[in-house]
Amino acid sequence: MITLPAMHALISDIKSLATTFIIAVTAGLFCQYLGLPAPFLLGSLFGVWCVGATVAPVQNNLGVPRWFHVPVVLGLGTLIGGNFSPDTIPQMHNWATTIMAMVAATILATLAGLFFLIRIRRYDFTLALLGCIPGGQAEVIMISRDLVEKDYVVALFHLVRVALVFCSTPLILAIMQGQDAVDASNAALLAMPSIMALTPQTLFLFVAISVIALPAARVLRLPMPHLVGPLILSSTLHIVGIIDIPRISEFVILAQLTIGGAVGARLAKVPFLELAGYLRDAIISAAIVLSTYGLTAIALASWTSIDFMKLLLAFIPGGLYEVTLLALIFGFDIAFVAFHHTVRVMMVFFGLPFIIAKTRNRANSPET
Repeated sequence: MITLPAMHALISDIKSLATTFIIAVTAGLFCQYLGLPAPFLLGSLFGVWCVGATVAPVQNNLGVPRWFHVPVVLGLGTLIGGNFSPDTIPQMHNWATTIMAMVAATILATLAGLFFLIRIRRYDFTLALLGCIPGGQAEVIMISRDLVEKDYVVALFHLVRVALVFCSTPLILAIMQGQDAVDASNAALLAMPSIMALTPQTLFLFVAISVIALPAARVLRLPMPHLVGPLILSSTLHIVGIIDIPRISEFVILAQLTIGGAVGARLAKVPFLELAGYLRDAIISAAIVLSTYGLTAIALASWTSIDFMKLLLAFIPGGLYEVTLLALIFGFDIAFVAFHHTVRVMMVFFGLPFIIAKTRNRANSPET
């Protein structure tokens, strides 16, 4: 039986979700009309952010509740896994060089971010490390609550980094490959199979994988279990050739609106006056980290025959959900992109115990 407080909370969640989606869909359709890249992703982020930040009554009624966000991410993981095939395994030995380059870039980006925040801006080591570490944002934000007083600053740093990736990557695609590439990616999205064209068996498999993978991922203590769990299960079943689930047009659009709207809602609720002093540092820190990965991608693209945009999407730490979704939208090798990001997330995740030990040793250092 649903209690009265629970009913009030559910009604509040539904109101927030409806408000967020009305703004997100409207802004997404407008961006699509303008011919912008990733229109529903950019539109939902900027639309929800701008409306929420400027209209006070709306700001308190924005957000994507967890009970809605989690199933969308589970389904996204299943769809991403569908881009793996029996031909993927033979290709993986060719990824050794790019994996090593990505690992090196992760270490360099972290050191560069630390140098800026500690040496130049005089941040406490713990706060600086948690703010500039490139990836594992959910886990880092969670542990920051126990390690630093200003955990909201850590959240701001990661949010700014994800937002910069969201905004810059589609624009880089448009600049480097022209409007034709943007139009082609938007057309490819609309040309994906509709959910109405799928057989009941395919729909059942899609839902079953998404549901089964989550508890299994939690038992195995995988990082980001909502995405990594179904991604691993789906990719394994696709690699051995048991199933073949296509991309679903409506679901990919739903994922864009959900993820973009969620980021926009969080940005809209940031207390700007309180965080204004940290915002500049967050932007510069994110720019340093992202530039390190970008320069690594440029160097590797010039040395190999791998497309720069493919490398950039595989390297930049914009959030595993967000970047793999961008790869899905733009039609790049999603298996390549997802594998690199999974390695980076695992690297950060398994490094967290060492980070915690290091930060606790410096717990008595004064924060700035």
